[in-house]
Amino acid sequence: MIDIGVTKLAIIGAIALLVIGPEKLPGLARTAGALLGRARRYVADVKSEVSRSMELDELKKMKDTVENAAREVETSIQTSAVDFEKSWAETTDLASGSATADVNPAFPEYKHPRKKWRVKQGATPRWYKARSGVRTNAVSGAARVARFRPTRLS
Repeated sequence: MIDIGVTKLAIIGAIALLVIGPEKLPGLARTAGALLGRARRYVADVKSEVSRSMELDELKKMKDTVENAAREVETSIQTSAVDFEKSWAETTDLASGSATADVNPAFPEYKHPRKKWRVKQGATPRWYKARSGVRTNAVSGAARVARFRPTRLS
């Protein structure tokens, strides 16, 4: 790299002061600083773009490895499923081929445990309704009036 020390910068500044002049030197320094800042930003943008493209390449490689692993798992599951179907067919053939399987089936027919499964039940428990004051039984208007009628004191 270029080795520029403090003495070399002082010499360059003195020569620039003599050649350019004291009136134009501050404007030239501002312009040089702006150009240097633009150059640094451009270099930083190029570096970030290169790093982004490298990360993208790495992500593509990782995606390919994950896809390959998924394919391998899928093929292994398919082969095990085929083996399972073959063994299941063999066991069901053996079970249906015996004479005792027809007379005494190994698995009884499924029967639903509740007889009135279409009757809907309330989701709120009765103790909660009683505590919160919800009426659970229908009471006629006359019965309600009779219940809450004040008693005669005479």
